[in-house]
Amino acid sequence: MCRKLTSAIPTQRLILTPALIFIWLPTDVSASIVEAQGEAGSSFFDSFIAFLVHPLVIPILLTIGFLGLVIELFTPRFGLAGIVGIIAFLLYFYGHIVAGLAGIGTFLLFAGGIVLILLELVLPGGILGLFGFAAVLASFFMSAVDFVHIGISLLIAFTISILACMVMIKVFDKKMKFFKKFILTDSTNTESGYVSNQNRTELIGKKAYAMTDLRPSGTVTIGDERIDVVTEGGFIVKDTPVKIIKVEGSRIVVREWKEIDNE
Repeated sequence: MCRKLTSAIPTQRLILTPALIFIWLPTDVSASIVEAQGEAGSSFFDSFIAFLVHPLVIPILLTIGFLGLVIELFTPRFGLAGIVGIIAFLLYFYGHIVAGLAGIGTFLLFAGGIVLILLELVLPGGILGLFGFAAVLASFFMSAVDFVHIGISLLIAFTISILACMVMIKVFDKKMKFFKKFILTDSTNTESGYVSNQNRTELIGKKAYAMTDLRPSGTVTIGDERIDVVTEGGFIVKDTPVKIIKVEGSRIVVREWKEIDNE
């Protein structure tokens, strides 16, 4: 059944409008098709293939395909829209392959391009996505009879898909949930309970002793606790009593205790 229709489908059948295809009666079957299939029902298959490669149907299939993928970007999991989109692409390539307008390698190029684009979502860089997009475009042009027609068809599909994406974002306030699997959106801020380090504000005003020379950084002790500190800029000798005057995150500033007493 899946034979090439280059010789089996007359040229005039490929340019029939969709309306004529649907009203094409089974009795209108060429002798060569009846001979090859042994049944008049093969005309429906020929009509179906002719419908898939019709110039008016191609942009519709491409638009449905890209629209399905765009809608999937706004859904948390793969669903009906993605399935419909994939079916539309499969019908496009199936019709062109069976009609003898493209080879299986063209479809493999398309599939490989999609894989590269998906890999780009999880791998850093940008080269894989660029090659993937180029492979997808090349697969469509390689399967086309008329480059101008396929270019216009892709332009229509891309335009409608972009407009649909804008409507989903601006009108329906949708988020691209698909990318949430690959993008970190959590923020480590104070409001969420995250702190970069412990803020020891309770130490302000306490007396400590320089465990080491402070040049201006060093270590002081408060009871049995050792704390890394810095002075205001001066040098403080070991064992000198100091007062903690400021705490800025992990930065603890001290001053000689006698300076406080003399003020």
